[in-house]
Amino acid sequence: MNVTTQQLAELLVGIARSQQAIIDAVDAQKAGSKATYLSPALERAAKVRTTNRAPSLLEFPARVLSQCQSRNGPNLEQVVRDLEALLSGQVAVPAAAPVAARAAAVVPAPVAAAPAAGDNDLDMTKA
Repeated sequence: MNVTTQQLAELLVGIARSQQAIIDAVDAQKAGSKATYLSPALERAAKVRTTNRAPSLLEFPARVLSQCQSRNGPNLEQVVRDLEALLSGQVAVPAAAPVAARAAAVVPAPVAAAPAAGDNDLDMTKA
């Protein structure tokens, strides 16, 4: 039996939605538990804040679950594209990364020159 990337993506999204249902049930019983406990733990598992390296297949399910936390839920077509990129071994900057992070990954930012010694822009005694 061969499983396509589309089928695998649908399976991952379905599992994430069932996990989200459990999360919502727990949060309904103990209000605030999702924001206080789950979200930080999920961010650590998905390594969302780690921007200096490409995401791996290991973090992908947690990233799909974190997309279920939003109002719209995961975009199946984007999940398929991301999954295909991960399975093919392509290194890509995640689409969810801020524009500045994607631009920095492509072109390094120029380094500003340090001010000269004694050159203080905040010195109000100068004319």
